[in-house]
Amino acid sequence: MKEKIHPKYFDTTITCACGNVIKTRSTTKDIKVEICSNCHPFFTGRQKLIDTAGRIERYRRKYGLDKAGQQKTSLPKKAKGAEL
Repeated sequence: MKEKIHPKYFDTTITCACGNVIKTRSTTKDIKVEICSNCHPFFTGRQKLIDTAGRIERYRRKYGLDKAGQQKTSLPKKAKGAEL
């Protein structure tokens, strides 16, 4: 390896906003992050489904689904001039 071209490598700590501290090695001294594997919803399984502007209800009305996702007995009527 060539001399004097590689960055310095430090023992560092990664600190999350939730309070989790991870010790590792990096070219950066101390790293602060907002979210880590201890508090991220994907890894913790506490993921929430956020309904933005009634999208889920519109989907259920459009395809005739009830709350459990099962097909209703009859499909809703389409509005005039509405084609898919």
